[in-house]
Amino acid sequence: MTDSLAHAHGRPPLQARLRSSPEDFVVEELPNVAPDGDGDHLWLEVRKRNTNTDWLAKELARFAGVNPVDVGYAGIKDRDAVTTQAFTIHLPGREAPDWAAFPHAEVSITPRGRHRRKLKRGALAGNRFRLTLREVQGDSAAAEHCLTAIRDRGVPNYYGEQRFGLGGANVARAEAMFAGRRVDRNTRSMLLSAARSHCFNAVLNARVHEGNWDQGLDGEIWCLAGSRSWFGPEAASPELQARLAAGDISPSGPLWGCGALPTADTARALEERVLAPFATLKAGLESAGMEQYRRALRLLPGELRWSWPETDVLTLDFRLPPGAYATVVVRELTH
Repeated sequence: MTDSLAHAHGRPPLQARLRSSPEDFVVEELPNVAPDGDGDHLWLEVRKRNTNTDWLAKELARFAGVNPVDVGYAGIKDRDAVTTQAFTIHLPGREAPDWAAFPHAEVSITPRGRHRRKLKRGALAGNRFRLTLREVQGDSAAAEHCLTAIRDRGVPNYYGEQRFGLGGANVARAEAMFAGRRVDRNTRSMLLSAARSHCFNAVLNARVHEGNWDQGLDGEIWCLAGSRSWFGPEAASPELQARLAAGDISPSGPLWGCGALPTADTARALEERVLAPFATLKAGLESAGMEQYRRALRLLPGELRWSWPETDVLTLDFRLPPGAYATVVVRELTH
C-alpha cells in the first residue's frame, strides 16, 4: 500500500533491518496534560514490551475490577516495540489495586497520582522515538546527506502502512462496506480512516512527484504547525515563504468528506485530478457524514539526531507530532 509512494529525497541509500527486537523500536508518549493530583481517575505510567494497547487496556480494566470503558489512554502505540504511555482508570472512592501484582511480565506500571478526567484520545503533544537499524548496508556518505535533508526539509507526511491493515486490505474492505457490507462500530471507524488516508496519500504522492510537496501552490490551504488549524486559500507570498521556511506552516492535502474542497486554482485542480478515480471512496465518506478536513503534507521530525555505534548499526532519535508515523521517516532513508 505504501511501497509505491514516491520518495522526496531520491532513492533510499541504505538497506537495513528494523525491529530485530522490540528494543529496536522505542516510543515515549509526550502527553499534553499532567495528573491533577486529585479526582476519581488514577493516572498510570505504563511501560510495555511487545504488547497491544487495546488488549492492555482491557487487562488493566479486568485487574482493577472496572469496565473497559473506564480505562482511558491518549493513543495506540506499536505492538512490536518498547513503549511508554499514560492510562487512566476510573476508581471513584476506591483504593488502587496492587499494581506490582499485575500478571504480565512485559508490562511495568507506575502510579502517578489522581486526575479529574478520563484521558481522551489525542490528548498528547506527540511521541519521542529511538529507532535502531541493524545489518545496515549501502552508501554511508549518501545516508548522511539524506539524513541532513530529512532534518532540514522534512519528509512527506504519508499515512503509514499500519493505517491500511495487513496487506493494505482495509481500503478494499472500506469499498465493500460502502457497497452495503455490515461491520461493527469499531471496524467502521477503522475503515473510514483507511479510505480517507488512501485518498490523502494519493494527493501527496502526486505532489512529491511534481516536487511541490513542501511548497505552496496557487490556491493553497496552509496548516499551522502544532495545531489542527488551517487557513486559505492563499498563494505563497514572501511572508508565507518565511513562515514555511521556519516550519510554522506547511501546505496541506485533503481528508475527504462532505462539502467542497477548500483549495482553489492550481491546488484544487491537482486534487480534483488525482482523486477523480476514487469516486466510490469519496461518495462513501460523504454518505458516512465525514466532513472536509486538511492534513499537512510535510512532516518535520523534531530534534533529529543520529549516530553509528557500529559500522552496520544506525540509531535515530526524533520526536513527531500526534498522528505522524516514524516509519515514513525511515522509508526515506532505507528499504
